[in-house]
Amino acid sequence: MGVKSAALRAMSVFTTPIPPEEYLRLVNPLASSRQLRGVVTSVTPETPTSATITFRPGSRWQPHQAGQWARVGVEIDGVRQWRSYSLSAPAGADPAVTVTAIGRVSTYLVRNTKVGDIVFLAPPQGDFVLPAGPRPLLMLTAGSGITPVMSMIRTLVPRRKDADVVLVHSSRDRTASLFTDELQELAAEHPGLHLVHRYTTDEGRISFADSGDLDRLCPDWRSRKAYVCGPTEMLDAAHALWERTGLPDTLTVERFNTALAPEVPGGGGQITFEKSDKQVEVDGSTPLLLAGEEAGVIMPSGCRMGICRTCLTPLLSGRIRDLRTGETHDDEGELIQTCISAAAGPVHLDC
Repeated sequence: MGVKSAALRAMSVFTTPIPPEEYLRLVNPLASSRQLRGVVTSVTPETPTSATITFRPGSRWQPHQAGQWARVGVEIDGVRQWRSYSLSAPAGADPAVTVTAIGRVSTYLVRNTKVGDIVFLAPPQGDFVLPAGPRPLLMLTAGSGITPVMSMIRTLVPRRKDADVVLVHSSRDRTASLFTDELQELAAEHPGLHLVHRYTTDEGRISFADSGDLDRLCPDWRSRKAYVCGPTEMLDAAHALWERTGLPDTLTVERFNTALAPEVPGGGGQITFEKSDKQVEVDGSTPLLLAGEEAGVIMPSGCRMGICRTCLTPLLSGRIRDLRTGETHDDEGELIQTCISAAAGPVHLDC
């Protein structure tokens, strides 16, 4: 038993029936033996609908690498909700997330978060990180896809004189573009960063049907390690171009959404959440996780893309459909990923 555990056990003699951790949190709100927490230290508006939220994490936080993401939890109407966000702060700094008010949790964070608020955290994850050694880089981003790349640029460009980064960022217009002023300042101060802003309202989207747009924007793109982050259609098109040019190993893609199989007509059904004693009727395209959250059921979740497996929940009975592959499963007791599974008839879940 560790020294801290022994001390808490000794303190419990005097604090029973209240755990000593509850008294510690009165002094230090980040103190928790079970759940990693962070205290909000700043909220910085970025656009009319987005903000950067910086927090000081508890001692068990693992420092993130530039480009990684982490789960952030908040309590809304008494229910703890989790979402995954790319970390926009440079490696070695206190973590920060840049959030756009789309969806219930993101909107809550942008509109309601204040300095001093406590958020719940999970350790940073992800392989969308800088290469091990120095090499020329091409960053292609659109919309909020700039967020993990901003962490990379803030980490690399001010610290490495040999940095050679071309960033091509697309946004609807200047008012919707994240980090515009900071990026312009970094490009002016550091010759290793070449910045191209593309406003799609005036210039249209970058075409990946052939290499023409890239040849004009970054003539030596074939010799660079490329990172792409943005809408699904952009990622798919970029991946296809790199495949056609025989350079798939030089491309790293960060996806926010999961590619889904076509919806099957007649899917859906009634979901019964046994422990919560709730039922809800859904269609065949609604993830079980989303259906449960909208019904007020507390369910585990993480990346919400079928990657981290945090949402695994026992299937007590019924048939579910994998939204990525279209395959169905009906093995009782099987652990299913509720974020990428939908009802294919009546379903009973152990939550």
